[in-house]
Amino acid sequence: MSAATLVVDNVVPVHRVPVSRAYRFELVKLVSQWRIRLLVLACWIAPALFVAAVSGQGTLPVDTLFGRWMHATGWAGPLVVLGFAGTWALPLLTSLVAGDVFASEDRLGTWRHLLVAVRSPRCIFAAKALASLTVLLLLMAGMACSSAVGGVLAVGNQPLVGLDGHLLTPSDAAGQVFLAWACALAPTLALAGIGLLGSVALGRSPMGLLLPALVALAMQLAQLMPLPVPVRVALPGYAFISWNGLFTGPQQLAPLLIGIAVSLVWAVTATVLARLLFLRRDFTNLTDDSSPRRALIAGALPLAGLLAATVAVLTATTTATGSGIEQDKVQRSVAVAFAHLYRMQTDQLNRPAVAEAQLAATAACTKGGVPDHAEGPGNDWRCVVSWHLPGVATTGQAIYQLDITPDGRYVADGDGPKEVNGYFLVRTPVGDAPNPLWQFDGNVELLATSPKG
Repeated sequence: MSAATLVVDNVVPVHRVPVSRAYRFELVKLVSQWRIRLLVLACWIAPALFVAAVSGQGTLPVDTLFGRWMHATGWAGPLVVLGFAGTWALPLLTSLVAGDVFASEDRLGTWRHLLVAVRSPRCIFAAKALASLTVLLLLMAGMACSSAVGGVLAVGNQPLVGLDGHLLTPSDAAGQVFLAWACALAPTLALAGIGLLGSVALGRSPMGLLLPALVALAMQLAQLMPLPVPVRVALPGYAFISWNGLFTGPQQLAPLLIGIAVSLVWAVTATVLARLLFLRRDFTNLTDDSSPRRALIAGALPLAGLLAATVAVLTATTTATGSGIEQDKVQRSVAVAFAHLYRMQTDQLNRPAVAEAQLAATAACTKGGVPDHAEGPGNDWRCVVSWHLPGVATTGQAIYQLDITPDGRYVADGDGPKEVNGYFLVRTPVGDAPNPLWQFDGNVELLATSPKG
């Protein structure tokens, strides 16, 4: 028998580690880090304490969506936390988890040991991506559940006033709150995919860790600018805003569904790009951990092309033009919200019940003195709401000053008459209560999805 045959016969077969085992290993590595443990603890405790503390204060965060209702229902608190999380918390958490999952191996110089143990770069990538996703889900679930528990325990399981003034029952409010948190998962996945891409492409560079937070900050700044609607909706972070449509009647689902779809496409694209870069890496070269040119060509350019393609598709398939904030939309939104809230005030004052159809509320709005075809965001909107009461010949009128942001959200501030919207409180048979018509939040649906032509 030849020596070659003996060598072949004595070779021990090499078996690759299954993905499930590598996933458990990577998950244990992540959870064993002290900063991850602190983040998990904070996400499961801090939101409840925050909501309970704010709900007990005399001053509420009225500049935050649903903040003005934190005294009235425990379901407003989780939505305030969601607004903060979409702006700051989730991008930072994504950077700390997904943005560092590959770069940490570069800093520690442990790639060779990991490859010897797992024997498959594909398995390593899948395990690290799944482990980071699991931790992010745990952190999001903690914030959602903690804020909900804190709000209900501190304030109570009461109805929630929607963005158009209609009242959601406690069970409906609970379902919509958790659905809003679930919708925020899509843009979080998009940021996680960008984090994986930055961690792979930039290696031990601090930019890889900061990339998801920087991208999220850039998208937030873009949402504050008067961008055309297709460009605004094409940004993956739009789903952090469009969950507002769940709290109108009827629900504004088109912008929300498009935002979720765009975010998921970004998540898949960024993750696939990260995987391709990872599999092409030369692990025998310890200095091959980052390349700005490679990051630009294989990462930034494809995502920029995806953004351009998404804008082109939305421009071709929707009728939305300009800012999407148009006079007729504003008038319709203000009139509907006023009618719902007027009924709420009627119930508070124990007046005879009246339906929205009987009120026949209408709104005439101008912007900066422009009477017709006014459009665009700004704090110079002025609306005169008119309504009718059964058996009363005189038409009631109320004035509101509107501040509309570029994303369609507005605050309507009552400007008389004082018996309708002139005071913060109204006197009810059981004591003073917040006047729902004094100041209220609303939302203008920016996107129309009917085909052109």
